[in-house]
Amino acid sequence: MIQVVPVETKKQQREFVKFPLKLYPKSSLYVPSLYGDELKIFTDKSTYSDVAHHKCFLAYKDGKIAGRIQIIIQHQYNEMHHEKRARFSRIHFINDLEVVKALFKAGEEWARNEGMDTMCGPLNFSDLEREGLLVWGFDQPCCFEEEYNYDYYEDLITKCGYETEVEWIEAQIRASKDPAIAPKIKRIADHVTKINNLHFVDINCSKSKYINKVKDGFFKTLDETYKDIYGVVPWTQKMKDSLEAQFKLLINNKYLPVLVDEKENIVGFAFVIPSIQEAVRKSRGHLTPLGIIRILKAVRKPKVVDFALIGVVPEYQSKGVSAVFLNKLIEMLSSGDVDYGETLLNLTTNHQVLSQWQYFDRFENKRRRCYVKSL
Repeated sequence: MIQVVPVETKKQQREFVKFPLKLYPKSSLYVPSLYGDELKIFTDKSTYSDVAHHKCFLAYKDGKIAGRIQIIIQHQYNEMHHEKRARFSRIHFINDLEVVKALFKAGEEWARNEGMDTMCGPLNFSDLEREGLLVWGFDQPCCFEEEYNYDYYEDLITKCGYETEVEWIEAQIRASKDPAIAPKIKRIADHVTKINNLHFVDINCSKSKYINKVKDGFFKTLDETYKDIYGVVPWTQKMKDSLEAQFKLLINNKYLPVLVDEKENIVGFAFVIPSIQEAVRKSRGHLTPLGIIRILKAVRKPKVVDFALIGVVPEYQSKGVSAVFLNKLIEMLSSGDVDYGETLLNLTTNHQVLSQWQYFDRFENKRRRCYVKSL
């Protein structure tokens, strides 16, 4: 017998958050989200409570939890694009079509009752949270910023009537073995910085001072650069504050180069995050004292880095500034400190970004998809 219920009680909220830990053993490639952050989605402390609302459901089979789903209505996105879309997110379930059909049926009914006419996903509240269904690369380690899922998910979702809407590529990149690449990119980068009177913000200060120095321009550039990307919504002050608090622990000044003009206006940035996936996996998403020590150690001396975001303001995008950041990334990967970098999610249609990885030794290791269905 299959039963689907909305998540309403504190007990159900805890069961919702803990279910993936039961579905994936400690030895798996699944990297949990931080337990405390996940519980916040059920409270007024949620970063997105003023721009979105959501409903979570749990599925039980013969009295045991068999799956979960979250349905999000992102009002910012719908208003910007004049659409009536609901997003499904935080999906995890056993390999049982009837369970999955029941979960999606409950989510779709709720979305229709809220006036929505389309469902898409997996998409979260914003583009900087976990999104996309893993469809290839199930044997590859996932980053902290990504969601892992078993290989049967895609088949079950498509059998519920969903079709592919967009696809992302991910890759591991290393410094090129071609000895001509690095000097060539450096010459271009030096020329671009000189003729445009650009320089990098000094990183030789405390993390807090550095963040305070660059954060306003960082978010302004982020909005300008990513506003037309699939699923992206503008940054509210609450979202900015949350991201700053969430990632403050993970930032290493060395891996957040920020480029400015002669008036100290931000021209671009590369947001590179030291990989903490092993540290979080070992603590199962709980910020225990030992877990925090593991994270701090990984941030201080990372062996792997995640290339989360690279942004250049529109007026400088045609001035070769991308070469300046390519040079920075090459320096990071050539230093001997880092083994490789993960590109995270690049849309297959974003040829401008994908073309930049030709200057590295690139190994495509994962693909993700987002699906859509008319309600």
